[in-house]
Amino acid sequence: MTSSSLEAVEKYPNVQMHFGHRLLKCNPEEGTITVLGADKVPEDVTCDLIIGCDGAYSTVRNHLTKKPRFDYSQHYIPHGYMELTVPPKNGDFAMEPNYLHIWPRNTFMMIALPNTDKSFTCTLFMPFEEFEKLLTSSEVLDFFQEYFPDFIPLIGKKALVQDFFLLPPQAMISVKCSSFHFKSHCMLMGDAAHAIVPFFGQGMNAGFEDCLVFDELMDKFNNNLSMCLPEFSKVRIPDVHAISDLSIYNYMEMRAHVTFKWFIFQKNVERFLHAIMPSTFTPLYTMVTFSRIRYHEAVLRWHWQKKVIKKGFFVFGSLIAIGTIYLLVHYMSPRPLDYLRRPWEWSRSLPGYGAHFPANSWSR
Repeated sequence: MTSSSLEAVEKYPNVQMHFGHRLLKCNPEEGTITVLGADKVPEDVTCDLIIGCDGAYSTVRNHLTKKPRFDYSQHYIPHGYMELTVPPKNGDFAMEPNYLHIWPRNTFMMIALPNTDKSFTCTLFMPFEEFEKLLTSSEVLDFFQEYFPDFIPLIGKKALVQDFFLLPPQAMISVKCSSFHFKSHCMLMGDAAHAIVPFFGQGMNAGFEDCLVFDELMDKFNNNLSMCLPEFSKVRIPDVHAISDLSIYNYMEMRAHVTFKWFIFQKNVERFLHAIMPSTFTPLYTMVTFSRIRYHEAVLRWHWQKKVIKKGFFVFGSLIAIGTIYLLVHYMSPRPLDYLRRPWEWSRSLPGYGAHFPANSWSR
């Protein structure tokens, strides 16, 4: 919790904060939780509302999984991550700080993000079996020399090896559950409700948006928890499930798709359409990151936009094909319209062509 957050909380005299406590048990039916404080003595606390914001391995959620009709799934992706640090160079950033730096390598990738001290935090995302092949300093250096040769001068060989073996690669988990509440006594927020992989940069934002949506619903229903909590689940579940799936998709896009010229061309078309029709075409990343468009609505709009663009490509390609065929026929034939004129000329040579018959002259 930041100092500004503490200052904001302290403005409310009815708010009490307790640090250094660990949640042991949660009993929403009775409105109680059991916590373990610094004195190591379990203490029961009575609550009107229990809000579980206790992370991907939530104790509160663990209790709710025992309830009927509570759906829960977790999925570890087969890739891990490892953090490396690029120090400042001559007191300044070693790379351009206003960009997300990506080294896409199809089945794995590395990214770099700037810090306030002018260093970069670089994260290597890679299948665990690939990490397990790098057991010695020479193997690590050979690996980076093959796949990230421009990165070695930025960090230095000694620091690279040191950072690489400092900690083992860490796992990434995706959690989905439904619903996010139990009656009017308990609810889940943040990673406890929807832990996602980090590839869309929306994990913390989704948690903050939980708070914003809940606050809006409390105003809408005049703080009536029996109405607010079910509506919170109804509103948030499709959105957070959508951003969970998008985060997985964005990993594939970042590590592989960005190297394809056709993908880059499509992105340029999306930007062009957004520039001339900003209210109709909006890139997915813009909708997700820079707007209050709900996550699942952003996905629906994204699919619609892709369908429109594909149809546009089809029509445009068909017109080019038809035009090309016409030009080939026009320029490769000495008299391109002969095939139209000839039937007319043939009809002129038929017997009786041009003869005139008086009215009522037909006989049986």
